Amino acid sequence: MPFTFNFGGFNPGDFGGFNGAEGQGNAGYTPPRPKKERKPRKPIGNAFTRTLINLAVTLVFGLVYFYVELPAINLHAEEFYVFAFLLCAVYCVCAVLTSGFQGEGVRGYVGFVKKQCTVPFLAFIGLIAVIAVGAISSWVVLRASSYSELLPLQSGDFTAEVEEISYDQIPMLDADSASRLGSRKLGELADMVSQFEILPSYTQINYQGRPVRVTSLAYGDLIKWFTNRSDGLPAYIVIDMVTQEAEVVRLNEGMKYTVAEHFGRNLYRHLRFQYPTMMFDEPVFEIDEDGIPYWVCSRIVKTIGLFGGTDVEGAVLVNAITGESEYYQEVPNWVDRVYSSDIIMDQYDYYGMYHNGFLNSLFGQRDVTLTTSGWNYIAINDDVYMYTGVTSVTSDQSNIGFILSNQRTKETHFYPCAGATETSAMDSAQSQVQQMRYVATFPLLLNIADQPTYFMSLKGEDGLVKMYAMVNVQQYQIVETGSTVAQCETNYRKTLANAGLIGAGDAQVNQGDVREEHGIIAEIRSAVVGGNTHYYVRMEHSLGYLDFNAAEVPRAVLLDVGDSIWYTYRLDEASFPENGIIPASDFRFEGEEKPTDDFPLETRA
Repeated sequence: MPFTFNFGGFNPGDFGGFNGAEGQGNAGYTPPRPKKERKPRKPIGNAFTRTLINLAVTLVFGLVYFYVELPAINLHAEEFYVFAFLLCAVYCVCAVLTSGFQGEGVRGYVGFVKKQCTVPFLAFIGLIAVIAVGAISSWVVLRASSYSELLPLQSGDFTAEVEEISYDQIPMLDADSASRLGSRKLGELADMVSQFEILPSYTQINYQGRPVRVTSLAYGDLIKWFTNRSDGLPAYIVIDMVTQEAEVVRLNEGMKYTVAEHFGRNLYRHLRFQYPTMMFDEPVFEIDEDGIPYWVCSRIVKTIGLFGGTDVEGAVLVNAITGESEYYQEVPNWVDRVYSSDIIMDQYDYYGMYHNGFLNSLFGQRDVTLTTSGWNYIAINDDVYMYTGVTSVTSDQSNIGFILSNQRTKETHFYPCAGATETSAMDSAQSQVQQMRYVATFPLLLNIADQPTYFMSLKGEDGLVKMYAMVNVQQYQIVETGSTVAQCETNYRKTLANAGLIGAGDAQVNQGDVREEHGIIAEIRSAVVGGNTHYYVRMEHSLGYLDFNAAEVPRAVLLDVGDSIWYTYRLDEASFPENGIIPASDFRFEGEEKPTDDFPLETRA
């Protein structure tokens, strides 16, 4: 008998005159519907069949995910754990669906997983334990000393170790200006501009002894990829950082393995399938000394615990045309960028923060330093060095020094030199030409008359270089500009002499060395200038022209395309190649005896 309360005949449905339908009480009250019984789920086949189905679905999901996301199969890679967790989850979901699971709630599912999915469940728990142990073993609080030792650092004397470089080695363009020049050059080529675009990731390298930026073309869109993929990308872009000349280098056979490709020829997928366990930094585009395009794919390793101490250990070089790849523990000398600027700066920041211990980085902060917010590159002895300033963690108004780091070997030197930050130097340079509204590029660090000097280009509103500026690091009120580098340096040296920082003998600009180089003539043009015939000779793998004045070098009339010659020239203030044309003083054919001062080649013809 049901248990009820009777309140003396009181009926809530009759209260206040509210009655139900057809005069009955309990208006608006609907009794709950009886709960439907859940239909029993039938398991699929027997236990062995269900396991095969679960494994098959998990395998298909894993293959698709691996093909799309390309995780490294490596315990040091964070994306590996995401991949493994997803595989475990997919298997468990399949097991629930194929077993006819009847449980309810979280407890029911957890109990089922423990019983039916023992292996993936244990794998899931094991991976969580590995992550926890790996994270603790990589924790900077416990491993501060190891983090501070990631970057081997040598202290040095800047003016003693860094020589003054000639004008043909000073990069005068930043990445933005180089990109603009490349886009303009491609726009001149009607057969390419309609189908291709330029990858924005320009790489600064040393090519044929000159600083250049290089990048690959990319397909305009998916349709243009489909119509051009059989031939590949037909060219790459070279920007001379000194002459500011852009060249589209056409290839006999197109590049078929790039970051702009799709499916199997996509560079990331090509790398992952060949090296499934390796972790890679972002690939960079380079060319060797013969102009063959490669992708330099630095191998990333973790050196502290499982997830800490990011470093580089060699690189995989991928031929962009053929796709052939090889891993090098020590890369060839022509490779210029193995260590990215981000890795170098992060490693120095670890040193600056923690070389006196973790607690010191929070309390006291004795000798705690950090890199400044920017960087630049300069070529020294056929290698590319990254430059950045170093400042105290408690001040952002001045630098205490700077570092130069070889991007191929990671050899890094710290040069103590108190002075202005790069930002302050840029502001000083811009104030000199404020009426023109020029914008300064991030500076380079040069040795001018044994004075650490910021050198920067001044760009107009069109993004192209208009002038140059030099700012003394230690006394950044000393600023000089010029329309050419030679003029800028002349003005700067005079100001240094007037300030008493250098002697009168150092106030003169170095007139440059007489250089002799070898090459094969690729092109000859002639023109009459001032009544004299000039022969403009372009050598193979060169972007500029040699200017032989027939009045001074009468034998220039004998030159022909294909000749192998030794030529001499001087890069001085008067002949600095602002227009890409270098006045040449002499030449001799391959195999011809080198002349003496008493008997120059002109008299021996």
